[in-house]
Amino acid sequence: MASALRRIPFSVQILLGLVLGVALGFLARAADLAWLTSTLDTVGGLFVQLLKLAVPPLVFTAIVVSVVSLRGVANAARLAVKTLLWFAVTALIAVSIGIGLGLLTDPGRGVNLDPAGATAPKTTGSWIDFLTGIVPTNPVGAFVEGNVLQIVFLALVVGAAALLVGDAAEPFVSLNRSLLSIVQKALWWVIRLAPIGTLGLIGNAVASYGWDLLAPLAKFTTAVYVGCALVLFVVYPVLLAVAGKLNPLRFFAGAWPAIELAFVSRSSVGTMPVTQRSVERLGVPREYASFAVPFGATTKMDGCAAIYPALAAIFVAQVFGVDLGVTDYLLIAFVSVVGSAATAGLTGAIVMLTLTLSTLGLPLAGAGLLLAIDPILDMIRTATNVAGQAVVPTIVAAREGTLDRAAYDSAGKRDLIEPVETERLDPVPA
Repeated sequence: MASALRRIPFSVQILLGLVLGVALGFLARAADLAWLTSTLDTVGGLFVQLLKLAVPPLVFTAIVVSVVSLRGVANAARLAVKTLLWFAVTALIAVSIGIGLGLLTDPGRGVNLDPAGATAPKTTGSWIDFLTGIVPTNPVGAFVEGNVLQIVFLALVVGAAALLVGDAAEPFVSLNRSLLSIVQKALWWVIRLAPIGTLGLIGNAVASYGWDLLAPLAKFTTAVYVGCALVLFVVYPVLLAVAGKLNPLRFFAGAWPAIELAFVSRSSVGTMPVTQRSVERLGVPREYASFAVPFGATTKMDGCAAIYPALAAIFVAQVFGVDLGVTDYLLIAFVSVVGSAATAGLTGAIVMLTLTLSTLGLPLAGAGLLLAIDPILDMIRTATNVAGQAVVPTIVAAREGTLDRAAYDSAGKRDLIEPVETERLDPVPA
């Protein structure tokens, strides 16, 4: 049985889990089977919990190693700047699409919800909270609390210091490489459970959030999915074809397992090992991929930090009867491009949304209107995030002439999971 499953491509296994999860979810909802809904919730919750367990050590070691690895990359500073510029450009395109869809669809008009009944979410964000929250008061506390933004800050500082110290820091860097390999190995075991996790997550979503819940917010939900789909299947392919002179279909063949896992797990950081593996299979040099992918997994959020907050801000403004002007739309774009690190690769985009609402002076309670359907929206948002995290290093490598185009053209011909057992997992040669 196990050998038969092993012969099924990983992406097909996830698809089978998706289909079976939807079927069980509909069964649980139609027959009111509370035990089945609870079981699906438990299975999906355990899978996400296992992914989150690896996040703090994975983020820290991956970023430390990726920063130090820049020492062996030609024109490292230029690559880093180009990566950041492409992050900003794609975020600006994504938020423009979000604003455009919001103006076109008016997602908050005619919504039959009582704004007075909405309460502000427990997790909120403001520019002051964002800036002061970057630096931890206790480095151990950042890991205990799983504060990814603070962990990223610590890792960047430590990595930069190790890079400048040079050979004297090599024992510390080697330790981080070893820890990264161990964490990635354990995380790959969890990722192998993704088909079962998919079944539980999708099944619970279908069983818990029927059309009755989605109906009042159908226009908004559709706008978010359409916006993400436009970025995912139109903007990214056009950029790959025009800026990178690459066949977009080859990209999706290589990156699809990461996009699938992101959709069901709703965690950019949890998907990061698969994303990096996919990017390397697409022909991006390992030394550059080991920098761009971990950095993107914590800062590159076209779905959560661009499309969604733009649409949600327009939705909240319309529900509360607030008219937005040109300055407000420019502020939305600014927050999306500059403040995307506030999402920090974790499940959900509430902090980014409340950061946008507070910047515009809109009621934070408006975010409470959308909390009920956030898991459903987060699926497509995270898939878009991860696709962007793979697109940018691929385009940069192509424009720099370092992309292995033969590997790119054959990226989808081998299953992503199988070679992991025999290949090195540390992203930088020791």
